[in-house]
Amino acid sequence: MAQPSAASREMIERLIAFDTTSRNSNLELIHFIRDYLAGLGIESELVHDDSGAKANLYATLGPADRPGIALSGHTDVVPIDGQAWTRDPWRISEEDGKLFGRGTCDMKSFIAVCLAYAPRFLQRAKATPVHFCFSYDEEVGCLGVRPLLAHLAQKPVRPRMAIIGEPTGMRVVNAHKGKLSHRCHVHGFECHSSLAPHGVNAIEYAARIVVMLSDMARRKAAEGPYDHAYDVPYTTAHSGTIEGGTALNIVPKDCSFEFEFRYLPSEDPQALLQEVVDYARKELLPAMQAVYPQAGIDFEEISSFSGLDIPDDHEVVQLAKALTGANSTTKVAFGTEAGLISDAGIPAVVCGPGGIEQAHKPDEFIALDQVALCEAFMDRLCERLAKE
Repeated sequence: MAQPSAASREMIERLIAFDTTSRNSNLELIHFIRDYLAGLGIESELVHDDSGAKANLYATLGPADRPGIALSGHTDVVPIDGQAWTRDPWRISEEDGKLFGRGTCDMKSFIAVCLAYAPRFLQRAKATPVHFCFSYDEEVGCLGVRPLLAHLAQKPVRPRMAIIGEPTGMRVVNAHKGKLSHRCHVHGFECHSSLAPHGVNAIEYAARIVVMLSDMARRKAAEGPYDHAYDVPYTTAHSGTIEGGTALNIVPKDCSFEFEFRYLPSEDPQALLQEVVDYARKELLPAMQAVYPQAGIDFEEISSFSGLDIPDDHEVVQLAKALTGANSTTKVAFGTEAGLISDAGIPAVVCGPGGIEQAHKPDEFIALDQVALCEAFMDRLCERLAKE
């Protein structure tokens, strides 16, 4: 089994030790990266959130007056709460050719390899620079990358293309689905359950919208549109949480539930949402308000990110294929920051070490040979930079 360098392994160990669960600040990790790069003579720009408790980091290795290749990833990780970990999630442990720890797969190992290769990038990036783009709060809606992209939009020079190192097994992903998630609030009218016809049962009306979403999902599965390059080749609709009511003998006045669409890049997510809104407000609301005029149904966006669909012959796809040695590309159902980055005018692909099936689980791990493959990718990038 191929083994990664000591530099990459040490950097993975350093990054995993920072508990950057999305609810926490990531500044300790960001300041570590800033100081590490400063030690190499590289200046970093920090783009903070409104609270100042979190930050994105942007740094250019090589000439700053021309666009280059961005290596991008998020610094936050998902919670360990309620998961049956058998080892310390914030301390690297090795077993059977795997490194265990929260974030090893998703996606601190990629960031660690980038940092380990920073000295070599500096030596070789004489004509084309390498940019580091490290964001916060990807796991809770791709929040951090948005102000980072707004910051880059004001700069005279920004990256020409981007490679996002989410776990793909070092396969080149040039397309992924988008996501649109909402919370629906149904406001009814409470009364004693013996007088149920005099009330407006918020749970019942919410349930009808949930069933309508389920019908949409079945229709998409049966009728498409389809893209069979995806493991789930059609747009999906899903209801994930629901809450309402106070007691069995009270007609519930409030109910809320959360739902999402994971849509093919060819579909319009707002049109999907509008179908749900129209059903709720045209089919259900009149009956509710006939009993109680103040009844209502409201929709609130939770999060969204764009789908990704970069042509196979695009420069960034060809570069990533050359760096991996691959002859093909693939599409995935999970989402990344790549769609938003591409929408901002920086064409992007996804390619990083590890398997998505390991992400977000207890005893998350990355295989050592995956880290070695990522290093081979960076070796080829260094060779390419040296020739330009």
